[in-house]
Amino acid sequence: MLAGSAMADQTTHAPADPVLAGYRASIDNIDAALIHMLAERFRITKAVGAYKAERNLPPSDPGREERQIARLRKLAEEANLDPEFSEKFLRFIIQEVIRHHEQAKAGG
Repeated sequence: MLAGSAMADQTTHAPADPVLAGYRASIDNIDAALIHMLAERFRITKAVGAYKAERNLPPSDPGREERQIARLRKLAEEANLDPEFSEKFLRFIIQEVIRHHEQAKAGG
């Protein structure tokens, strides 16, 4: 049993692979940028929701949503990103924005 513990210690304390560490650092930076970009996007869509609520406009615009999805699917294809993934991601964001707009319209 001691031999197993020694092997586990060697694995958990093995020197970091510098190539893998570099990739992971880049991923961490990209993730941070994504979070900041999403926060900015939602800050703006919150303002849109308030504007719509003030003017009694509907919280969603299905025509715009579909145009945006088509536009971003095309961008995804050009960027070699799975357009199905990009559509699912955008639809998720749109649903959250609509939820915020509905809350703004309800006064909450």
